[in-house]
Amino acid sequence: MRENDLVIVRPEGLYCPHGDFHIDPWRGVPKAVITHAHADHARSGSAHYWGAARGLGLLRERLGRQAAITPLAYGERLRFNDVTVSLHSAGHVLGSAQVRIEHDDGRVWGVSGDFKRDPDPSCDPFEPFRCDTWITEATFALPIYRWTDTRDTAVEILDWWQACKRDGQTAVLFCYSLGKAQRLLAELAQLTDERVFVHGAMPGLIKVYRDAGIRMLPTETIANIKKGTPFAGELVLAPPGAGGTPWMKRFHPYSTGFASGWMRVRGGKRRAAYDRGFVLSDHADWDSLLRTIDDTGARRVLVTHGHGDALIEHLTARGIEASMLATKFEGEGGAATDAEVPDAAESPDAAVAEADAGGTGSE
Repeated sequence: MRENDLVIVRPEGLYCPHGDFHIDPWRGVPKAVITHAHADHARSGSAHYWGAARGLGLLRERLGRQAAITPLAYGERLRFNDVTVSLHSAGHVLGSAQVRIEHDDGRVWGVSGDFKRDPDPSCDPFEPFRCDTWITEATFALPIYRWTDTRDTAVEILDWWQACKRDGQTAVLFCYSLGKAQRLLAELAQLTDERVFVHGAMPGLIKVYRDAGIRMLPTETIANIKKGTPFAGELVLAPPGAGGTPWMKRFHPYSTGFASGWMRVRGGKRRAAYDRGFVLSDHADWDSLLRTIDDTGARRVLVTHGHGDALIEHLTARGIEASMLATKFEGEGGAATDAEVPDAAESPDAAVAEADAGGTGSE
């Protein structure tokens, strides 16, 4: 980092010294600007929060009803000392945002949060903006990560579900409770109108999406169904942490699937536990990361999360100044390893607490 940078790293997380606020802090701070409601970005304990109005319901679910949250419309400008801040859609989940920081001297920085460029009926599309320095996630920053058309994946899931129905099996699809479950319900709603059963960690979050006007398949919570009721031919959505627990016994016989970007290359490892793997990510793939950097026009790029080294090497070869911005989930060497936390929104272990809690979808 350099003296007078608009964003630096402090023990509490990313910090803007000119505006005296943090972005997605992992400890309680006086002022926190939040990019989205996933647990690795929105944590309780801060005195005041600012977040996108589209995601206010999810932030309430995550931070609690008593948290002091000021909602901001996308593009609304807010002054913090000598910088102006605005939030812009990140296309990651409902209400996800990038943070644009403009200093009075004309410098502009952008903080991506988590983002994607692929179409998604469950959230607003990514909105690019120009900046001098761009802080980007790199969860899937390797050339092997290139996503296929989302509709094709949805058709694959529907075909698997229908095959399970013909075979007298329950189709149990594991997915993260916030973002992925709602996206699946919205994608499938374009192909069918059948009811889907969901784990107890999901209904509150699904309701927030419905209240925001997102069209999804009708759902029913498993806990509301009388024990002994057969589920053959039904689709059940569940957080990965529910796999291998007694909760699964009521679905026998069943086939299991997992929807995640990691299915692109980790199929052998993941399919040891799941019968099917479906490639569906809420993050930018390699091509989208590069496209976005081009769209920003940034000549300096700071990389967080995931496979940062590969992206840095590629950008440096193109004449763009690039370096790692170490964060909480990265080791001393920079990029997070598989043994650490590559991304809470994609990790199959991320929803274990939700699965155990069985109801709220919060930490």
